[in-house]
This record gives sequence, C-alpha cells and structure tokens, in this order.
Amino acid sequence: MSTYQYYEFLAVDRPLDERAQAEVRSLSTRARISATSFVNEYHWGDFSGNPSKMMERYYDAHLYLANWGTRHLMLRLPTTVLDLDVVDQYCIGDEVTAWTVDKHLVLSLVNEDEEGDWDVEPPGMLAAIIGVRSELATGDHRALYLAWLAGCGLQAIVDEPDIDEDELEPPCAAGTADTDRTTA
Repeated sequence: MSTYQYYEFLAVDRPLDERAQAEVRSLSTRARISATSFVNEYHWGDFSGNPSKMMERYYDAHLYLANWGTRHLMLRLPTTVLDLDVVDQYCIGDEVTAWTVDKHLVLSLVNEDEEGDWDVEPPGMLAAIIGVRSELATGDHRALYLAWLAGCGLQAIVDEPDIDEDELEPPCAAGTADTDRTTA
C-alpha cells in the first residue's frame, strides 16, 4: 500500500509576511505557499516541520490527513474569544487537547480511524470546515461538545461502568441538547 499524507495550513487573521513565508518554505521545497496558505502532499517520505509549532507561530487552521486513517484538525484563536478554562471541560485523552501560547489558544482534534475507507479528496476540505473557527470565536461551543462526544465514544461508558455520567459530561452547548419536542 502506498503512503499518502496531506498537510494544509491557513492564515486567517493575518497573512504571513515575506520573512514568515521564507521560514515555512525552509520546511518544504515542494509545498505550495502563499501569504495565507501552505499545502503539501506526500506520497513517500514525511514532512520535516512540526505542525503544532507552525500553528503556534504562523497559522490559524491546520488539517492533516493520512491514508492509514489519521485525521488531525487544529484551530488557533485569540484567548480573548476562547478561554482555555472553557475548552478544558471538553478535552479528552489525545483526541481533544488544547494549550495556550502567547495570546492564542490552540485546539487540537485527532481521530485515528485505521479501519476507515479512504475516499477523501483533501484539497478544499479545510476551507469547508474553517467556519467552525468563527463559531467558536462567537461563543458557539457545539463543535467542542461534538468533539468531546466523538473522543469519549461508547468505550468509556462500556469499560468504566462506575463512571458518573453527570461528572463525565461537559456542559451541553446550546443547540446540541436532546429536548422533548412533543406538544400538547
């Protein structure tokens, strides 16, 4: 089986200046780089850069896809619009993590689906999901709640039957609650 890896970064809040573009260009001679994006596909070998460090320093969104099932999304937002204390409620294992650097919070969402089918057309995928960043910036935490649900899955409940579900579950974001929609 051949190897396929896709790396995409977007600068949303501010474009990269020429110096920053030269710095990221030093990480890959084949990447398509502009003031607002970095895209590279690998069919052999691996990327020499560190995506987390690139997010901390240059970019506001990152998508990584590999044909063996790894999907990784990172979003960087100013801490003035998304606080680490809020995000920490939704962090679970390695699937949903967050950290701060300078005046930014970096949210990392990872899914390892080794049994999943590879039928993805990566170019354009990050553009299709970047709106989640804006939603988080305006206080809409539904994506955090859904990421938490995906991260914990049924295994946490099945493997740990003594877990108090009320303590385990973070606040249910508006629009995600299971409500009774019956009328009298």
